[in-house]
Amino acid sequence: MSEDLTTMAPWFVVFVPIVVMLFALFMERVEARLRHVAVQEDDVELFLEQARPDEVRALFGHGIGRALELFQLRRFGRGAKTRGRRSR
Repeated sequence: MSEDLTTMAPWFVVFVPIVVMLFALFMERVEARLRHVAVQEDDVELFLEQARPDEVRALFGHGIGRALELFQLRRFGRGAKTRGRRSR
């Protein structure tokens, strides 16, 4: 039985680091995809500073994605209206 362990030990020495490296590469790819989909920290800070009550309700009811969507629609919609008034 001790002979079996001594013949398997080199395989573990080679196999375990390879598995760890493959797992790390896989997780790096997952993280890269999530980084593009994830909400930016600056957007969340701005939301928390300037959100209206309906946007806060959307945060609790539907999550940060929907709340930020409403917040950005309000911000960009108001910005477009004020730019239109200035040009006239």
